[in-house]
Order: sequence, then C-alpha cells, then structure tokens
Amino acid sequence: MEQRSAVPDIGFLLRLAGALEKTLAELTGGLANVPAGYGQAVRNPQFVELDLAECRALLSAYGIGRLAVSTPDGPEILPLNYCVDDEDIAFRTAPDSVAASADGQAAAFEVDHIDDVMSEGWSVLAVGTAHAVTAPHAVRRLNELAHSAPWAGGGDRTLWLALTPRRITGRRIVADPPGQS
Repeated sequence: MEQRSAVPDIGFLLRLAGALEKTLAELTGGLANVPAGYGQAVRNPQFVELDLAECRALLSAYGIGRLAVSTPDGPEILPLNYCVDDEDIAFRTAPDSVAASADGQAAAFEVDHIDDVMSEGWSVLAVGTAHAVTAPHAVRRLNELAHSAPWAGGGDRTLWLALTPRRITGRRIVADPPGQS
C-alpha cells in the first residue's frame, strides 16, 4: 500500500485500524471536528461496572480530563491536562484560576473515551478533596510526570493541585455478548 497507488477495501482498513489500536474513523480522519456521541448505539448495550484496578489503569493511561468544582456562581466543569501520582490526580493551573479555587474543597474529576464507530465507551469518576502541592520535591516530581505543558497555554500555570480520591467509580458500555439477545 505504501509503494503503489491502492484503494484498500473495508476489510483491510478494519484490520489495519485494529492492528494500530485505532478506530476506522480515527484511521481515515472521519472524526475531524465531529463531536463524540453521534454514532449509532449497539444492539442491546449493557453497562458494566469497572473495578477499582481498571478505573485506576484507565485514569493513568490518559492526559486530558474534566474537573468539576463549586464556585460562587455555581458548579463549573473545566477541561485540563493531568497526570496520576500514586493515588492522586494532579494538574497545573494559574493561582488565580477557577481550577485553583478547588484547593481545600470537595471536587470531582472525570475522564472518558467514546468510540462512535465501534459503539463502545467508558467513563471513570473520581471524587475527593483537592489540595495545593507546594513541597519543592513534590512539585519537581509532578513536573517530571507531566505528559505535556497545559494545552490552554497562556498565564502563569505553575500551581499544582492534587485531587486525592475518596471514591473512584467507572463503567463501560458493551454490546450484548453473542447468543445473549
């Protein structure tokens, strides 16, 4: 395929996507600027509760999530880059930001993945208390663990906060196993 012009059939594209651990839409660029959730649901979808180990593994494998925090104007949900450090979910923010207002407060953190083509998905929710990380050795460790600089850019995003979960839950959407319908 790399050496000559080709028009691959759908079977080849599906096998290639599987080998690359991508969806067909990701492989072909068909999801550019399309919001998640527009795909067709599978027949008889089922929710499967995830155990704590799988929730932690999924949290550790991603780098973008959402922080939910209460503000004087009501709840806000903020997308942000994060990393996992032992039990904590840590993120950088500006000292005067909405995310920084989570310091010392109850907050929730959510990460998910939706695969419209395969009609699958999962979601993990962590609930706990956020706290500022100020010890120099701990800040240095988080700087080393960070997957990237904050995507939002701009501002002074030097304050690390960590959410220490007291509860982590998750669920996955799966198709009915064959012969179960």
